[in-house]
Amino acid sequence: MRLEDFDNDEDKIIEDRLKQKSWNEIRTNDSWAIFKIMAEFVNGYETMGRIGPCVTIFGSARTKPDEPYYRLAEDIAFKIGEAGYGVITGGGPGIMEAGNKGAHMSKSPSVGLNIVLPFEQHFNPYIDTDKNLNFDYFFVRKVIFVKYSQGFVVMPGGFGTMDELFEALTLIQTKKIAKFPIILVGSTFWSGLVDWIKTVLIETEKTVSPDDLNLIKIVDTAEEVVLVLENFYKKYNLKPNF
Repeated sequence: MRLEDFDNDEDKIIEDRLKQKSWNEIRTNDSWAIFKIMAEFVNGYETMGRIGPCVTIFGSARTKPDEPYYRLAEDIAFKIGEAGYGVITGGGPGIMEAGNKGAHMSKSPSVGLNIVLPFEQHFNPYIDTDKNLNFDYFFVRKVIFVKYSQGFVVMPGGFGTMDELFEALTLIQTKKIAKFPIILVGSTFWSGLVDWIKTVLIETEKTVSPDDLNLIKIVDTAEEVVLVLENFYKKYNLKPNF
């Protein structure tokens, strides 16, 4: 394929990189990457081990501060913080910024697990300075999310949010992590997805058990989020960490 046949600059960059590296070079780079991966795990474990488990808020990086879901995420994080929970987000703008802002206002731990991306992502100013972690690898970051989260609040978002939601669902469904609450905020936004799971995955294809839907709670207010968390903690005789 000729370079002029590519549609955009990104395709040209990929083509150039493929031309520049031999298979042996790629294998060597992969081997050395193991040490960088290990360093990210060690730094994540050591930092989060000092903070302790928190409640994670997922959501879109594209949500603007004047939009309703941003304000709702901020309110949720504030009330979560007042209830004694720390807050973890992906560390970036949008819903993540709102989550860290609400936690910061409540003076609860405000944690950011930032991922290095070529667009969108940059850490927000509401993360505690000693709780701002940066990752190059999505899979390392996701391990830290699930290892140190005692609840997942999922706001409206895109592919990344869906990836994080289904990662948490899969790990709980397969009993790889404890059965922490997964709270979907925004019944209007999430109802279509939940209906599809019911009608296609459960009823038609039978690829999901009906009981798996019990892992999800759908709410619309900050008060409902806190109530779900508190009911879960009372049921299992747990307490917030802060």
